[in-house]
Amino acid sequence: MKFLPAVISTVFASKIIKANIALVVKYLILIVSLITLYSVLFHYIMAAEGQQHSWLTGFYWTIVTMSTLGFGDITFISDMGRAFSILVLLSGVVLLLIMLPFIFIKFFFAPWMDAQARSRTPRELPSDTHNHVIITHYDPVTASLIEKLESYKKEYVVVVEEYQRALELYDKNIHAVVGNIDDLDTYSRLCVQNAALVVATNSDQMNTNITLTLREDYEFLPIITTADSPHSVDILQLAGSSRVLQLHELLGRSLASWTVAGDCKSNVIGRYKQLVIAQAPVIGTPLVGQTIAQSSLRETFGLTVVGTWERGKFLVPGPDTVINRSSVLVFAGTEDALMKYDEVYSFYQICKVAGDPVIIVGGGRVGKAIAARFKESDIPYLIIEKNRRRNQDEAHFVFGDAADIQTLEKAWFEKAPAALITSHDDATNIYLTKYLRSLRSDMQILSRSSEDRNVTTLHRAGADFVMSYASLGANAIFNYLMNEETLLLAEGLNFFHLQAPRSLEGKTLARSGIREKTGCTVVAVVHKGETFINPEPSRQIGKDDELILIGTYDAENAFLSDYPD
Repeated sequence: MKFLPAVISTVFASKIIKANIALVVKYLILIVSLITLYSVLFHYIMAAEGQQHSWLTGFYWTIVTMSTLGFGDITFISDMGRAFSILVLLSGVVLLLIMLPFIFIKFFFAPWMDAQARSRTPRELPSDTHNHVIITHYDPVTASLIEKLESYKKEYVVVVEEYQRALELYDKNIHAVVGNIDDLDTYSRLCVQNAALVVATNSDQMNTNITLTLREDYEFLPIITTADSPHSVDILQLAGSSRVLQLHELLGRSLASWTVAGDCKSNVIGRYKQLVIAQAPVIGTPLVGQTIAQSSLRETFGLTVVGTWERGKFLVPGPDTVINRSSVLVFAGTEDALMKYDEVYSFYQICKVAGDPVIIVGGGRVGKAIAARFKESDIPYLIIEKNRRRNQDEAHFVFGDAADIQTLEKAWFEKAPAALITSHDDATNIYLTKYLRSLRSDMQILSRSSEDRNVTTLHRAGADFVMSYASLGANAIFNYLMNEETLLLAEGLNFFHLQAPRSLEGKTLARSGIREKTGCTVVAVVHKGETFINPEPSRQIGKDDELILIGTYDAENAFLSDYPD
């Protein structure tokens, strides 16, 4: 009932609905006039037959006959009276049984339902709304971002231009408002002056339009935009975008960093103050076959192994966990500690690949970004591409279908240490992953996923690592919101920090039960501005401490659920 005033005001505010009401009034006048006329004629015909009835009886007979109830308690005996009864009955069928339901549905019920629907899709936010995120497009990236915002209890709103689309989002429990995304008044109604961030993931042209529109009145408003074309980056920056994300470039470089090729140096995949999160493959190193305790990485380099990747699965290791040939270790430590690790394993030169090129399936934007990263690192590569394009360095291209064994043979598939599948179509990626895995069980296969829902399927198809376009974009936007530069560690693994919950104050890390209850690992504690990396289990959690943790998405959600304060 709380929506009733809004619904009524919406119904009577429309000019079309006002015109419809005028038609309904005319229809009612017609009905009342006919009932009155038929009642008068009823008296004259009854009098001609020698029957006398009251005026109320005349109205009663007319309404009963027109509504087809026909009780039969009052009847005519002449042909004229019966012909009159037929006329009243037929007009009643047309006016009451056919036209009345149609008029009710069209002019009352449908507008009422439409008004109720519109009341669920507002065009403005309360005037006291602040620190919210305004999203101008709902897509896989922003859908993933919304999940993260909800986990951290941060307010957001999605702007859509059609209220039917807003209703669809409302049914999905997505907070949506109706408005033109290139209209400054829309953002004024959304309290944009108090917003923490505006996220524009539309086309490059529309993102430019949105940015210029907002910059008219809001010079210091944080605006983050995506750019599909590298040529759009400068234009968006000139328009006033606070940060421009090239997600295809970011996705390509992230995939390249996880590839087993080149030397054994660790790849930095996350930073927070002095803390560095890195990963390193161990294939061919002396670490293979040792347990975490035997590796002495903490004692030797000051690095803590916070997790291992085994065929796409992130595992929280214990001291007795054995490091396998396919393991990829996830470290937490300082920059100096990583340099010491790299110096030792670069000295061994054990995991240097003997010149065999890595295969990149697809020469699009992601494939080119991977190739650029490999070129910087002097890693040999070959790109399998169906379509011949202009200005391509054919020395690095093999033209053909990756599902054709002859094309794979031309790309030295039987010797390639890894293959990266970069198509934007998830079905194609799943198909090629399954095919390549059936041909080479020992090859590292990495794949791109456009939709989060296909990540698990790609792992089942045989991918060692999957990087989701949606998750990568969402994390990049969320990190900007939180003033961080942390990258998505890998699909399904996250790195986050927050104020120590009150329920943990005074407890040591060992007694906190964080790892046992949630699966998260505390990799650092910030105390009075000083970061203590890889803290000892005996360290006590202080009142104003900040915890830096690493874990899967499920582990992160478990932590936020178990320690809501």
